[in-house]
Amino acid sequence: MDTLQLLHEFLKRRVTNPPETLSVEMRLEEIGVDSLTLLDLMFDMEDKFGVRMPDDLPRPETVGELIDIFEKLKPAATPNE
Repeated sequence: MDTLQLLHEFLKRRVTNPPETLSVEMRLEEIGVDSLTLLDLMFDMEDKFGVRMPDDLPRPETVGELIDIFEKLKPAATPNE
């Protein structure tokens, strides 16, 4: 499952009215991702990939920015793939 699909599954469980589809241009705020939901998502991704998000990460504004953060951390978590 790619990161966009993982994010969509997360939103289905945690956002009141998740969009049917996601695109990288969508603003997180517009799809119901507030600060608390974003933290929840970050913790889930840390657990899923076995990584620690840096404390100084800028707050992502779009789905694409959030995916970029996860994609940069993922290789460190899965070096054998």
